[in-house]
Amino acid sequence: MKKKNDAGKLPIGDASRHYTFFENVWDVVRQIPAGRVTTYGAIAEYLGARSSARMVGWAMNQAHYVQPPVPAQRVVNRNGILSGKAHFSTPTLMQELLQQEGLQVENDTIVDFKIHLWLPVEEL
Repeated sequence: MKKKNDAGKLPIGDASRHYTFFENVWDVVRQIPAGRVTTYGAIAEYLGARSSARMVGWAMNQAHYVQPPVPAQRVVNRNGILSGKAHFSTPTLMQELLQQEGLQVENDTIVDFKIHLWLPVEEL
């Protein structure tokens, strides 16, 4: 995998303990810049678990309860659809958070999705 800097290396750089797959997912999501989104599959691929997009989704379902905060709104499905919106505290919160970051959302889908797509395998 291509790495641009040490800050983006995974697993998380604390050799004193073992980090779980979920913690590694959350670390990747914390590195997504505001105004950008990525997909469950892109995260799974970056972590070397290409067929584990669903497991990334499970990690995102738990992300609302961890510290430091995880910007879960920045993870969408492969078509740019806000497939995780049901797991936010209100049905519109995911869209509202993305719009606060400057993204446009129509019919639960990121407008110009490809332009806003952030791929960890290329960016980290």
